[in-house]
Amino acid sequence: MELLIKPLNFFYEEPDPDRWFKYDRYLRKIIRRIIRGRSRPGGVMMIAINLMKGLDKINMPYRFNDYNYIKKHPEEIACIIGKPQVLFEKKWPNPVIFGAGIYSHPVECPDLFDRYPNVKRFLVPGDWMRDMCQPFYGDKVVSWPVGIDTNHWQPGNTGKTFDFLIYDKIRWNHPEQEIEIIDPIIKTLDQQKIRYQFIKYGNYTHQELMDKLRVSKAVIFLCEHETQGSAYQQILATNTPILAWDRGGFWQDPYYYPHKVTYQPVSSVPYWDERCGIKFTGAIDFKDKLTLFLNTMDKFKPRDYIMENLTLEICAEKYLQIYRQVQQELT
Repeated sequence: MELLIKPLNFFYEEPDPDRWFKYDRYLRKIIRRIIRGRSRPGGVMMIAINLMKGLDKINMPYRFNDYNYIKKHPEEIACIIGKPQVLFEKKWPNPVIFGAGIYSHPVECPDLFDRYPNVKRFLVPGDWMRDMCQPFYGDKVVSWPVGIDTNHWQPGNTGKTFDFLIYDKIRWNHPEQEIEIIDPIIKTLDQQKIRYQFIKYGNYTHQELMDKLRVSKAVIFLCEHETQGSAYQQILATNTPILAWDRGGFWQDPYYYPHKVTYQPVSSVPYWDERCGIKFTGAIDFKDKLTLFLNTMDKFKPRDYIMENLTLEICAEKYLQIYRQVQQELT
């Protein structure tokens, strides 16, 4: 691979405005650290972390939050991974690659490229989100997924005492969805004496997920939709096949739907092929798809799919391709 001459310049900050008096955000940060201990990186921060891990693996140098350097080099590209205030609250003479991990829809800033003509690309995690944004932002919207740490997420050799781990990432109208999708699934599994355990999104550590995967033959993945879906891809990286609820239909985020945005179709597993498992659309077809899944489980090779498409190295290379395209346009 031909290396870029200069390191890439990455920028990421969590929003943390003053609340009660000027500069109180610094005091609140200290207090939070004392009370809660070291905070765990969130999903957007993991985009930055895993991209930099991938660049390390392909020996591509970079700087992180080096504002002094970028101010002195306005000709160099600023790679703003998130959050959006990093772009909106600072003056950037530099050309900018914006995303992924910013806002969810162009209605948040419909005149982005008029207000910030130096933004050259708007990165989103997957293809259906790209298609949703393109009517607003055109061909400057690019689909780019962050890589999965396949050294960390590896197959386990522990005996499998459960047939399924049910991964519950249903985010909206959970009581209603419990009746419509979870209860029928549980009833079917109980009728067939299939052993299962649960894990709920937002209430587990990575170690707990890994421990439960080690003793589970497969996963039932329940989520309305995913823009990328790092969690289910981590599961696939452990070579654990997935029976995935992929309802399709409209983007369901209640902040946008239906009063601001009505877009379809979406997917719960936007990165997927037949090696990963089988998809079902709801309670109606779950039983048939479960039978098919159990009868063909030995044929699935989910880790192979991740190794061919979503490793740290592969996704870092894809980011570099986007970076080089912008570089060429600037020359």
